[in-house]
Amino acid sequence: MASEVAGSVAEPVQCPVCFKDFAASEINAHLDRCLLNNDSCPTSTSKDENGPPLKKPRISSEASSPTVNTTDSSEARKGTTPPSPVFSMFQTNRNKGPLQSERNTFLSNKPIASTAVSKGMKRNSPDEMGAGQAMGQFGIDPPVSNTLIKTPRDTTPVRALLNIDKPLAEKLRPTTLEEYFGQNKVVGEHTLLRSLLDSQEIPSLILWGPPGCGKTTLAHIIASGSKKRGTARFVSLSATSTSTNEVREVIKQAQNELKLMKRKTILFIDEIHRFNKSQQDTFLPHVECGTVTLIGATTENPSFQVNAALLSRCRVLVLDKLSVEAMGLILLRAIATLGISVLGEDLNDRIDQDELNPTELGSEPKVYIEQKALDTIAHLCDGDARAGLNGLQLAVQARVGAARPGQSGSGSTPQDIVVQEEHVKEGLQRSHILYDKAGEEHYNCISALHKSMRGSHENASLYWLGRMLEGGEDPLYVARRLVRFSSEDVGMADPSALPQAVSAFQACHFIGMPECEVILAQCVVYLARAPKSVEIYKAYGNVKASLRNHKGPLPSVPLHLRNAPTKLMKDLGYAKGYKYNPAFSAPVEQDYLPEELRGMDFFTWNPSDL
Repeated sequence: MASEVAGSVAEPVQCPVCFKDFAASEINAHLDRCLLNNDSCPTSTSKDENGPPLKKPRISSEASSPTVNTTDSSEARKGTTPPSPVFSMFQTNRNKGPLQSERNTFLSNKPIASTAVSKGMKRNSPDEMGAGQAMGQFGIDPPVSNTLIKTPRDTTPVRALLNIDKPLAEKLRPTTLEEYFGQNKVVGEHTLLRSLLDSQEIPSLILWGPPGCGKTTLAHIIASGSKKRGTARFVSLSATSTSTNEVREVIKQAQNELKLMKRKTILFIDEIHRFNKSQQDTFLPHVECGTVTLIGATTENPSFQVNAALLSRCRVLVLDKLSVEAMGLILLRAIATLGISVLGEDLNDRIDQDELNPTELGSEPKVYIEQKALDTIAHLCDGDARAGLNGLQLAVQARVGAARPGQSGSGSTPQDIVVQEEHVKEGLQRSHILYDKAGEEHYNCISALHKSMRGSHENASLYWLGRMLEGGEDPLYVARRLVRFSSEDVGMADPSALPQAVSAFQACHFIGMPECEVILAQCVVYLARAPKSVEIYKAYGNVKASLRNHKGPLPSVPLHLRNAPTKLMKDLGYAKGYKYNPAFSAPVEQDYLPEELRGMDFFTWNPSDL
């Protein structure tokens, strides 16, 4: 009994050359003899009667074999089979048939066409393949055409949207310029940058544009082309989480790559404006000498956020906000990849019915989306492709998740899923207003408001006011600007404009948002409709120009205009000869300007007259 137990525990070990079974204590000695004695133990170079041996895929025999044949193991010991290319020195025989039997079964049971398709492929579960494909995997001959083998459509199942581990915008990120929409002015056909990219002559770039316009995608497309040609190495960093030491380490690696491999390094820095001036100086010598090709992405104006020295070494590309038409193309590409049909279009016109798996169509509901829903996404995302694609994903996820399995009766066909406009609006909630209280859009909008009121365009004035307030601007900042406008642009043409603006500021301070928005709107419309006069603004500007351009020491105050609160000052002639105007019934002739400026009229004077 003890010997039987010991025999069951010590399993035989298979020789990787002749495929014979030996005890673990004998395998090493056998390997020495087997490798030297070609006559008694043939190697993989021997041929059988039928021709050269077939290569076995580099996967385990259990995964690569469609069936398990339990033929006599004596056939495997004849030495007529090439060894397995899986270089496992000690293979056990637990629950496995002999390799020769499995190979013979594979060659005899599988049709040639099916073998060609499945050779070297990983076996899938029955749920992941069609009916015919599953039959072939489990040893049943599927109906195979002698002339054509059709492959399934390369689309992502819609229900898989519920389980993907990253946003749809990242999953569908374009990899070629042909899939890159909306920036034809920058990378369209016959542009300078397109020619440089095609020839792999990539300059250092600063990509400036709003969120979701394709800055990061363009950098990855450039990197993809360089990787395919092997001309450059691509490193991606984010300024929000990268230290200066990490940047120096990447630059050091780039220097080694250039010296040893003669290969350049493309360094992509996302949100480069988050680096301060000293951190940006780290790139200067290396961009100058060509050690790295810098591609920086920023949503802020590079004129203010990037060093002038670094700007002079890079080419600034301005990427525009995506148009509605470009967003439509991006959304159509997304639904085509996901296998979603536009409601109202005939499915036969979009997809060859022979390519659809009947089993899938019977078990998975079809997903449709209204064209109006796509148009709504294209308009509401405000040119942000990331927001549009993620909004589409959210809407489809909600609808697919609501269609739970088993809602329809057992054995019945699942009902189709339709994504409508209200589902999209619910996912996006409202238009994504591009506004940054500390960025360039802040100054762009307040400038537009000021100039619209100056032009007496009350509708445009209200619009820009709304853009700022709905984007989260501080109402007191707007009110202060209105106080300034009332004096700068209205001035003496309507002296009551200034009290109106000051009252609006005080009211905003008292009640705050959102109640004070109508108060600001009233003040904006009043100032837009008011008559305009800039004579005070210009006259004071002339005064400043006169002071800045004056040569020599500034003229002293005339003695008769000086105050004389003490006896000493009076004795020195302060206030001597001053005529008190209220004491005279007629206008008083008296000089009020310094002697050098007598006769000066700042309302008509031009600084160029100096």
